[in-house]
Amino acid sequence: MNMLIFIIAGLLVHCVFLASIFDIYFTSPLVHGMTPQRTPLPPPAKRLVLFVADGLRADALYELEDNGTSQAPFLRSIIEYKGSWGISHTRVPTESRPGHVALIAGFYEDVSAVAKGWKENPVEFDSVFNESKYTWSWGSPDILPMFAKGASGDHVYTYCYKAENEDFGAEDATKLDTWVFDHVKNFFQAARSNQTLFSKVNEEKVVLFLHLLGIDTNGHAHRPNSREYKNNIRKVDEGIKEIVLMLEDFYGNDGKTAFILTSDHGMTDWGSHGAGHPSETLTPLIGWGAGVNYPQKVTSQFFKDEFLKVWKLENWKRLDVNQADIAPLIASLIGVPFPLNSVGVLPLDYLNSSAHFKAESMFTNAVQILEQFKVKMTQKKETTLSFLFTPFQLLSDTEQINILRKARSYLHQEKYHEVVSLCKTLISLALEGLSYYHTYDRLFLGISVVMGFVGWTSYVILLIVKTHTNLTKSTQDNKASTVLLLYGFAAIGVLIAFLLLIQTCPWMYYVYCLLPVPVWYAVVKEFRIIQDLVPLLLAFPLGQSIGFLVIGTLGIEILVFSFFYRSTLTVGLIAFAGWPFITRLWAQAKAPTMSWTLLCLLLAVFPLMPVVGREPNISLVTMAGLLILLISSFSLTSLCKSKNKYVPKKDLTVHLFQMLSIALSTYVVNSTHSSLHHKKGLPLINQIISWTTLASSLLAPLLSSTFFFQRLLSIILSLMSTYLLLSTGYEALFPLVLSGLMFAWIYMEKEALQHYGDSLKPKLAVLDFSYTIDITHFRQLHLDDIRRSFFFVFFIVTAFFGTGNIASVNSFDPASIYCFLTVFNPFIMGGLLVWKIVIPFVLVSCAFEAIQVTTQLSSKSLFLIVLVISDIMALHFFFLVKDYGSWLDIGTSISHYVLVMAFTIFIMLLSGLAQLLTTKRIEPWGRAKRHSM
Repeated sequence: MNMLIFIIAGLLVHCVFLASIFDIYFTSPLVHGMTPQRTPLPPPAKRLVLFVADGLRADALYELEDNGTSQAPFLRSIIEYKGSWGISHTRVPTESRPGHVALIAGFYEDVSAVAKGWKENPVEFDSVFNESKYTWSWGSPDILPMFAKGASGDHVYTYCYKAENEDFGAEDATKLDTWVFDHVKNFFQAARSNQTLFSKVNEEKVVLFLHLLGIDTNGHAHRPNSREYKNNIRKVDEGIKEIVLMLEDFYGNDGKTAFILTSDHGMTDWGSHGAGHPSETLTPLIGWGAGVNYPQKVTSQFFKDEFLKVWKLENWKRLDVNQADIAPLIASLIGVPFPLNSVGVLPLDYLNSSAHFKAESMFTNAVQILEQFKVKMTQKKETTLSFLFTPFQLLSDTEQINILRKARSYLHQEKYHEVVSLCKTLISLALEGLSYYHTYDRLFLGISVVMGFVGWTSYVILLIVKTHTNLTKSTQDNKASTVLLLYGFAAIGVLIAFLLLIQTCPWMYYVYCLLPVPVWYAVVKEFRIIQDLVPLLLAFPLGQSIGFLVIGTLGIEILVFSFFYRSTLTVGLIAFAGWPFITRLWAQAKAPTMSWTLLCLLLAVFPLMPVVGREPNISLVTMAGLLILLISSFSLTSLCKSKNKYVPKKDLTVHLFQMLSIALSTYVVNSTHSSLHHKKGLPLINQIISWTTLASSLLAPLLSSTFFFQRLLSIILSLMSTYLLLSTGYEALFPLVLSGLMFAWIYMEKEALQHYGDSLKPKLAVLDFSYTIDITHFRQLHLDDIRRSFFFVFFIVTAFFGTGNIASVNSFDPASIYCFLTVFNPFIMGGLLVWKIVIPFVLVSCAFEAIQVTTQLSSKSLFLIVLVISDIMALHFFFLVKDYGSWLDIGTSISHYVLVMAFTIFIMLLSGLAQLLTTKRIEPWGRAKRHSM
C-alpha cells in the first residue's frame, strides 16, 4: 500500500475511533417535546436575585480569620439570622459554562460544548431565565449571552463589560465586580424615572442575575490564599449588602424578593480549576428572603468532612445540594415552569412554605423529570426493532400510572409527607431510566469499535511482516478467492447497513458498525501470510516466546500505569539506565554509556516532582536559560575548534542569533513576572519579543544546514527559547535534560548497530538529514527495532507526563502565558498551552527521525511498530473507560482514552513535522534547495 494512502486511511480510522467515545459516553442528554410543568399554587416570591461569585470556594467564604471574624460579615449574618446555607456539589469539569448551565438550566453539560469553547449554545436548552417573565443580567461576556441566545422571545436582557477587562495582570480585578454592582444601582435608579422599565421590574416572575468574575480572576492571578482573593470576597460581601438594601428600599420592603448566593466552581490552592479536587467541586450556597427557610438550630449534625467545626457553623443546619438542584429551587420560589431538561431535585429544606406547597412542588418536579423519561423511551422504542427492544423494567407504563395516581390521591387526602416520599421515589426511578435509555446503544457500539480496533492492529502487524521482514514467502493472491471474499464481505456490509436503516440510526452508527468490514477484509485477504506465520510462531522456543510476551506486556503496562501514576516513568527510566550494561554496549561505548545513564537518572527525577500546586520559581527558569547558553556555547566552540568542514559559516550566524533569542527570553520572563508582581501589567516590549520569538521558533531551524549536529542543535535552541517564555518553574529544565538524553540515545543506537556489522555504522559528523538513502540500502526489521520503537513511545509519554498529568492539562496555571498576554482569551491561552506541551514531543520526534536515518531503516517500518504499540495502549484504555463511580473517576478514564487516541493520531502528524524540521532548508540569499528522504 502506498505510504500516503496508508497514512490517510490510518488518520481516518483513528479519527473514527476517537469520535466513537463521544457518541458512546458523551452524547447530549437533552431531549425535546416535553410539556412544561409548573406548581399550581401561588409562589412565595415575585422576584429572585441570583448572585454567582465565579471561582468562590466554600471554605474561602465560610472560614473565619485568625481573630475570629468572617471574610464576609454580611453573608455570615444571613446564615446566622436570616437564611439557609449549605454546600453545592459541582460535577467535573469544574468550568464556568457547565457550572452556570447546571445552576440555571438544571442539567449537566455534555462535552460537545467544548467544540464551541463553552461560549455558544451547541444545542438549544431551556432555563429559568427563559421561563421567567423578565431576566436582567450583568457581568461577563463569556457567560451572559449564551442564556440570552437560548431564550425564546426577547425578555432576557444582558449588560456586559468588555472582554479586555478580564485581565489577569490588572492592578485590581475587583473592578469587575464593582462594575456589576454600580450598573445594577444605575439600572434601578433609571427605573424610578422610566415608567415602562418601572412596570417591568415590578412584574412577577422576575430574575436578576449578577455574575461576579473578580474572585475567579484574582484567584487565577494571585491564588485563593492571597490577600487579593480575600479582599475581593470582602468587596463582594459589601456589594451584595448594598444591593440587598437598595432593592428592599426600591420595592418598599414588600417581602417578595428571594436571594441566592452561590458559585459555578471553586479553585485549587494554586489558582486553577477544571478537575475534581474538593476545593474545585465544593461551592457555597446561601439563600434568604421570600420563601426561603430561616436558620435552623441543631445540637449535632454529621458530615464526612470536618468543615463545620473549622467554620464554627456546627449549630446551624447545613443543607447540601447537587448543583443542578438550584434550578428547580429558583423555579419553585418564583413560580415559573421547571426547566424542561432539568434533572435537579427540589431541595425542600430550603423552602419556607406550607406542606401543601412543598408537596405540589415536588409532584411538579417528578412529573417534569418523568416527561423526559417518557420522551427518551419513545425515541428509543421508535428507533429499535421491536424484537430487539428491551424496556426499562423498573418504570413500566403501568408503574408510572400507579405512582402518579397514588400521588394525586395523597394530595387530595392532604397526606403531603407521603406525596413527597412517593415523588422522590419516582424521580429516582425516572433518572435511572433516563440513564438507561441514554446509554442503551453503548454495548453494541462498543463491540463494533473493538472489532475495528483489533482488525486494524492485526492488519498493521501483517503489513509489517509482509513488507519489512523475511519471515514469509512471496506469494500471489488467488484472484478467484479474492473476488469471492470481496463479495462475501460486501454482503455482510449491506446486511449491517439494512439493519441500521430500518432502525433509523444516526449516520455515525453506520461508520462505527461498517468500519470493521473493510478492515477485516484486508486482514483475511492476507490469509497466505497468516499461513506462513503460524508454523514459524509454533516453532519458536517456548521459553523465548514466554519471555518476549512477559517483557512486551510489562512494557505496555508501564506505559498504561504512567497515565495513573507518573512515578512509573521513574521506574522505567531507571531500567533504561541499565540497558547498556545488560546488553554489554558499555564495553564498546563507555563515554556515551555514561552520558546515557546519567541523563536517564536525571530525567527520572522529573516525574517525582509536583505537577501543580507549586509557586512560580523564576530563578529556575533563569538557571535553565543560562545552562542552555553555556552548553550551546561549548558545543559551538567545539565545532569551530574541530575545524569541521561540514560547519558552514551561515550556521554559526544562525546559532548565534538563536543564542541571543535564548538570552532575550530569559530576560523577558524575569522582567514580565517582576512587572506583574508590582502590578504594573505586561510591558508591551516584552509582549512583542515573546510573540516574535514564538513566530520565529519554527522558521529559524530551517535556516541552518541539514547536517546532523547542526540541525538538531538549531531545533533545540529555537524551541527552548519559546519554552522558556512559557515556563514558571522547574519545568524549564525538563526539555534541556530530555534533549541531552535524545543525543545520547542517538549515539547509543549507532553503537548498537554492531550486531548487523560495522559497515552499517554511519559517521554522525557527515550525516545529512536531507540525503536520500537508496532504498536498496534499507535493511529489514530485527527484534531490536521493536525496542527502538518502544523507547520512542516511552519517551513521548515521558515528554507529556514528565512535568504534568491530566489535572494539569484540565486546570493549567495562567501564569505560564503571562509573557504573551494577560487578558482572558481561552483560545489563544489554550493554543499556547498546547504548544508548550508539544515542544518536548517535537524534540523526541526529531531524535527518532535521526535514529531512523542512522540505523538505515525506512521511516515507514519503525513508524508501523510505533502504531501497533500505541493502538494496543488505546485498546487497553478503551476497556478501562468507566461510566460509574465518582465523576472524577469517569472523567479521568475517558480523558485517558481520548488522550492516547489523540496521541496516536498526533504521532502521524508529528512524524511529518519532524521530517520538515530535519530535512528542509530555506536559503534566503540563494536558491532554495529541495531535499527529500
